Amino acid sequence: KESRFPIVIKADGLALGKGVIVAKHVEEARAAVAAMMSEGRFGEAGRRLLIEECLAGSECSLHALVDGANFRMLASARDHKRAFDGDAGPNTGGMGAFSPANNFDDEMQTQFESDVMRPLLDALREAGVMFRGLLFPGLMITSDGPHVLEFNCRFGDPETQAILPRLKFDLLPLLEATIDGNLDAAKIEWDARPAATVVMASGGYPAKYEVGKPISGLDRAALDGVQIFHAGTRRENGEIVTSGGRVLAVTALGETVGGARARAYEAVSQIHFEGCHFRRDIALGAAHG
Repeated sequence: KESRFPIVIKADGLALGKGVIVAKHVEEARAAVAAMMSEGRFGEAGRRLLIEECLAGSECSLHALVDGANFRMLASARDHKRAFDGDAGPNTGGMGAFSPANNFDDEMQTQFESDVMRPLLDALREAGVMFRGLLFPGLMITSDGPHVLEFNCRFGDPETQAILPRLKFDLLPLLEATIDGNLDAAKIEWDARPAATVVMASGGYPAKYEVGKPISGLDRAALDGVQIFHAGTRRENGEIVTSGGRVLAVTALGETVGGARARAYEAVSQIHFEGCHFRRDIALGAAHG
């Protein structure tokens, strides 16, 4: 009751990227808490909650490989959380992304590395934790700089589908360097071209949706500079059908953000399944900004 609304109520566990509710008033906050803790909306992930200040700004996703002592940042990205165009509708696991982020520059990265990553690794080491793996910090870029919203120990989805096509060589040597503890000597090169990723979802997602819908046009969508990542799909009687909420992620590279998103949507236009839903404004602001 004493909080300044809106506030953010977050499941303190893995909830497929959907465990965050922005409550505009106390009644909405009570309903969110009840849904998570009493009704078990997110299972065990929602049995413990985080209540956070609601920050005004734009989000940015970062990834860092950590070998226990050293870390290397990967390319930045931004995703589109809301289900519908114009950032309307409920939160989803992510309806699209683009890389690099248009709200995060080299100066911010230097600040983030010195003010967040290095102190974090030092604190982990002092606590006896030799972390090796991937950290996925989500940031809110506000008028007074970047703020950390959360850390995940996994790759972001769909951010990864926009980031990795820009990596100039295979990811495996970087993962091996992470395991072996010699990330400081690892070589990382990025394609200067931006990437845009459009998620194609089942009708009704992120709420109730139907599965088993045949998917056509995948061959026609395999254009130059395009990669199609399967998520909620399966083979059934010799054809590919839908099997989840987020079905496919279609990524394209381009000389500009506008070119990348145009190519991605060209490929998307070739793919069809009953009830197919996707946002039509992925990376639109970056293309025009």
